[in-house]
Amino acid sequence: MIDIFYARKDTMSKKELTKETLDYISKLALIELREEEKEEFIVQLEKILQYFKKLNNLNTDDVEPMRHPIDNLNNVFREDIPWKSLSTEEALKNAKYTKDGYFKAPRVLKDKN
Repeated sequence: MIDIFYARKDTMSKKELTKETLDYISKLALIELREEEKEEFIVQLEKILQYFKKLNNLNTDDVEPMRHPIDNLNNVFREDIPWKSLSTEEALKNAKYTKDGYFKAPRVLKDKN
């Protein structure tokens, strides 16, 4: 696996974003990029990673870790009240494509070649 995230300060200056790393990321994200897009994305992602390097160099010794940005936040979920759900026929009646009582969607993942 290619390590693109700079987790340790001592390794930060030794890493750079390469086309191979971008190819790996785009493959994981199922995104096909043209060569000119790759060049553009490398520049953009390098700027983002540079910002994270700056953040990584901040002295946070006296900063308490936060669980959530809003203090004293309690359960914000509504009470779970069961009610009658739709029948299969009702749920599927407006669907463009169905098969055997299920929604049918286009394939997202490609076959491994």
